[in-house]
Amino acid sequence: MMKCLVINLDRSSERLAHVTAEFGRLGIAFERVAAVDARLRPDLAQIPLRVPRSLGWRLTDSEIACLMSHRRCWEIVAQGNDPYCAIFEDDVVLSDGAERLLRDAGWIPADADVVKLETFLKKTVVGQRCNLPVDGFSLSRLHSVHLGTAGYIVSRQAARDLLGETVDIGIPVDHIVFNPIFSVPAGRRIYQMVPALCLQDQFLGERAVGLPSLLRQERLDQWLAGSGKSKPGKSLKKRVTTEIRRLVDQLRHALRLRQTRIIPFDYRGQRVRPHIQHRENAL
Repeated sequence: MMKCLVINLDRSSERLAHVTAEFGRLGIAFERVAAVDARLRPDLAQIPLRVPRSLGWRLTDSEIACLMSHRRCWEIVAQGNDPYCAIFEDDVVLSDGAERLLRDAGWIPADADVVKLETFLKKTVVGQRCNLPVDGFSLSRLHSVHLGTAGYIVSRQAARDLLGETVDIGIPVDHIVFNPIFSVPAGRRIYQMVPALCLQDQFLGERAVGLPSLLRQERLDQWLAGSGKSKPGKSLKKRVTTEIRRLVDQLRHALRLRQTRIIPFDYRGQRVRPHIQHRENAL
């Protein structure tokens, strides 16, 4: 079985119970990694951050703690003997069949640095499909931003690289891993599982257990304090420029046999439909 690490706060016993039941349902073993708790780290607010101007906001204490928690996992992977390990956050739900792909790493392409197992139910750009030994699943190269770090596989070398890239903190962990704008090595090869193997509980709609985001309110409070209650509208020039860029990107992707799509997720025999959500990650 591939090593699976699950990030969990010491005070989040209900989340640990949830993820234990979810992994147990499919017979998947995991190793718990204690998350960094922002409530117990008042020093996080004093950490000097190197925030890129293009990001537009300073990380909250919880986002800093989230990044540090993922770094703990990367350290385990980097120092271990496994060529690949899977990392999860404790609010995920797993698709049926996930256990067949988490059984071993033999299906992972030799050039893969990261395999994104999760979907954020937002449009992204992927390449041609490569079918896997497990029926119903395939891999595609990920060519665009697809946020969320609730479930992904990372190679030992990529874990070492990520540790080096995050010595200076300033970018949210999902942007570091899955946003090409902020990813340091342009040559990092990221694959997307299709359909996704996992999804955050908050996206299940009526079937959700009800695990609230631990980052959403803090991010919202910071945005309201810094930007006011309404976003300024785009100027006509910016709207035209954005539309032209979108059309150019569509043509470029079509010529390279890429497609823009929402990565689907099936849970207990039903397809989960995307619905409007603010961008948020839960630790």
